[in-house]
Amino acid sequence: MKRFEPNLLLAVTTGFALGLVTLTASVYGAGAPLRNLLLAVICAGGFVLLNPVLMRMIKAPPRPPMIHPDSPGTAAWAAVFPMVVILCAAIPVFWPGPDYGLLIIIAAVWFGVTAESALKARRG
Repeated sequence: MKRFEPNLLLAVTTGFALGLVTLTASVYGAGAPLRNLLLAVICAGGFVLLNPVLMRMIKAPPRPPMIHPDSPGTAAWAAVFPMVVILCAAIPVFWPGPDYGLLIIIAAVWFGVTAESALKARRG
């Protein structure tokens, strides 16, 4: 492999950050660990599977991958995704106690966006 695909690297880093959010929410939050894991997997997978169907239903124009060589600034803006998800992983550490299910859902949807971008880059 000569060169790594930047959209794939973005999806992998956001996936690791989602795992970190799930771990910290399970350890420091009030939710059950299995429920948190299922939330992350179902929400991310559901987004990747159902978002293209919804976009076709509303006749939205197809979006290009998040990072593309024509616009080099997109890589810097796309790096915001894993950074924000990692910052979200710190929230349960500093404010332990409540249920952080919504935080996991938000992080899973952001991971779904990056995974969908990696799939689009691979196809096209």
